[in-house]
Amino acid sequence: MAINKVWIEEGCTLCELCVSTCPAVFVMGDETAEVLEEIDLSAQDACIREAADLCPAEVIHFSE
Repeated sequence: MAINKVWIEEGCTLCELCVSTCPAVFVMGDETAEVLEEIDLSAQDACIREAADLCPAEVIHFSE
């Protein structure tokens, strides 16, 4: 199944791992990483899954 929603829960440690893993989807905000708006999530499926898997704080989630 394709990913249709991505979000970051509280607890982001600002490690920037998600940004380096999947820069088309994630950017660094002032207090947390953020998910970019208006992107084709299905085209970024593999890197979103990898970013969620690698996140040391385990705060990246997605739904299919």
